Amino acid sequence: MTEDGFHVTHWAGLSLEQPHVMGILNVTPDSFSDGGKFDHIDTALAQAQLMVAQGASIIDVGGESTRPGAAEVSVSEEIERVRPVIEALDAQGVLVSIDTRKPAVMQAAAAAGAGLINDVTGLTGDPQSMAVALDLNLPVCVMHMQGEPKTMQAAPSYTDAPAEVFEFLVGQAEALMRGGMIADKICLDPGIGFGKTLDHNMQIMARLDELVDAGWPVLLGASRKSFISKLTGAPVDQRLGGSLAAVLAGFGAGVSVFRVHDVAETVQALHVAAAIGDAL
Repeated sequence: MTEDGFHVTHWAGLSLEQPHVMGILNVTPDSFSDGGKFDHIDTALAQAQLMVAQGASIIDVGGESTRPGAAEVSVSEEIERVRPVIEALDAQGVLVSIDTRKPAVMQAAAAAGAGLINDVTGLTGDPQSMAVALDLNLPVCVMHMQGEPKTMQAAPSYTDAPAEVFEFLVGQAEALMRGGMIADKICLDPGIGFGKTLDHNMQIMARLDELVDAGWPVLLGASRKSFISKLTGAPVDQRLGGSLAAVLAGFGAGVSVFRVHDVAETVQALHVAAAIGDAL
């Protein structure tokens, strides 16, 4: 909470009295962890339904991989990938997030029923991104990324990574509010693994409480990220332990939303951690 008492208690219609899990649904052939598994509508919908049943509050649908080195996808192809999935999930009453950095995809996804926008560029990837987000007036998650996905891991450089990342995020939140968006439609994501070295990621994780103290809800997306391999040597399909460790560290710092692949395990870990906290 900030010194003036500013503290958001709801985001995207969700009470932040308890943490929420955002289930990752990549309808892409080339995402780093699950590329190609859910790029057909039947498998995508089955996976989304499973994650909702396991406790996901939000399903984050992405039609373009933003893994390090990923090539850009055309607007039309990205829309073609995500629109039928969003329409089907919206018809089932699922809260859907569109994971995109393109204003035209934001608009198409909103028309299809997406309830919030998750932009890995923090609304800086296109000159129209901020204006489109304000016009749509949907809840938005603003993420920090240094550089572009194709080259972001080439040579990330900061003087003070946490301070610089948090300053950017707060600046974008303030810009949205100056544009007329209310505070409880804004969430901040420090962008673990997006244009950051292992040390940068660890420094940001260790100081997440500073971002939480800014007042807006914080989202953490550390699931199966490569920093876990750099610390432990684990391949991408064996990073559950490291992913849960990051979730619990974030929960301890006051993070509100966790973007993950492994929904059931994350929900269970958060439930136990919350019960321990409540017993104090």
